[in-house]
Amino acid sequence: MANFYKPQKNNNRTEKHLSLTIEKYDNQGAGMAYSQGKPVFIPGTMIGEHVVCQPIESKAKFIRAKLIKLLKSSDERIEPFCSKFTQCGGCSLQHMPYAQQLEVKQHAFSKMMSKVAPDQSLEAPIVAENTHYRRRARISLLWDIKKNRLQFGFREGQSNNIVSLETCPVIAPPLAELMPLIKPVLEKISQPKILGHLELVEADNGSVLLLRTSAELRAKDRQLLLQFAEQRALTLYLHQGSAELEKLCGESPNCEESGVALDFLPTDFIQVNRSVNQQMVAQAIEWLDVQSSDRVLDLFSGIGNFTFALSKKASAVVGIEGVDEMVSRANNNAKSLGVSNAHFYQANLAQLTGNEAWAKDSFNKILLDPARAGAAGVVEQLSQFGATQIVYVSCNPATLARDSESLLKQGYKIVKMKVLDMFPHTGHLESMVLFEK
Repeated sequence: MANFYKPQKNNNRTEKHLSLTIEKYDNQGAGMAYSQGKPVFIPGTMIGEHVVCQPIESKAKFIRAKLIKLLKSSDERIEPFCSKFTQCGGCSLQHMPYAQQLEVKQHAFSKMMSKVAPDQSLEAPIVAENTHYRRRARISLLWDIKKNRLQFGFREGQSNNIVSLETCPVIAPPLAELMPLIKPVLEKISQPKILGHLELVEADNGSVLLLRTSAELRAKDRQLLLQFAEQRALTLYLHQGSAELEKLCGESPNCEESGVALDFLPTDFIQVNRSVNQQMVAQAIEWLDVQSSDRVLDLFSGIGNFTFALSKKASAVVGIEGVDEMVSRANNNAKSLGVSNAHFYQANLAQLTGNEAWAKDSFNKILLDPARAGAAGVVEQLSQFGATQIVYVSCNPATLARDSESLLKQGYKIVKMKVLDMFPHTGHLESMVLFEK
């Protein structure tokens, strides 16, 4: 069933302005100041700047605030390349030179890992182009009854409002070019109130549109969308209410950075940044030093982003994923590609019983790439597989640090760490750590 965002009122809002000086950055690159000893987080600010800000959320231990005015700017501040920077919640660091963004992220990562790796230095970060890098985007849609028009864009920073956009400079050019073309089509939908959101995906074999609605579209509206997609050789999917995902036209999308063409659905998880992902996969294989005799366990394997690349070098690779549909897709990909040494199984990795057939095998190398919640549950059991090396890819340094403590207790040590700038100009921080027994 399609679920749509429902804005909630902020009951902690206050109108009092504060005049503060930025002293440091938080883990997402937002400026931090202090008011009567309480930390105040102010996105869009830099160390040394004197600002006027408006608190928008006040808690017992911190305040979140919105920048109102710069009284004194940093000499290092630059002009954001997007005109919607101060409104859109997508990019939060465009006011900062890119080299400095990397420094801030590396400092934040080192600080969060300092308890488990106090003396471990970071290797050079993995980077790529920092504009036009996003190969997928979710555009919020909302019919404005009062103004009788469609709101089309991304969520405003620290707000539920939609920022109207014609295009976006961090989205892949084919998708950015589609944005002003698809909006007039959606405005012609006869039931605009059922529009939920639009997902754009740039696959290696073409552009994909996925429209989510809260109810079934009328025949004439389906035809309108179909005509638009066919004229531009797009792949079009619909997800209407509780109905199954439906493909109306176009090729099934695939991605090839693992060295093979992997089929996926627009509802599947794939990494947003193709170039960084490609480098990340190669780096993981290099760190694991995969040999032809190795048996590798790939946890949170998805559709096989790492698995198929590992299978080219290892004797056998077993991928474990929690989502049934992605496991089926991965196994189908293995079959169609003729890959016989990669096998995929479904399991809830947070609640392993130990009776799973694959869990009784031994693996001398392990790779895990969990979601933001980390790998609690399975991480406590990794030593039982007998692996000499483990690569942990993380999108949340807080849960990585937590899980690292468990691995240290199991007899592993951290030997390499690296930041991956998967999302330039944002506070998102991806990383990779190599553990050895």
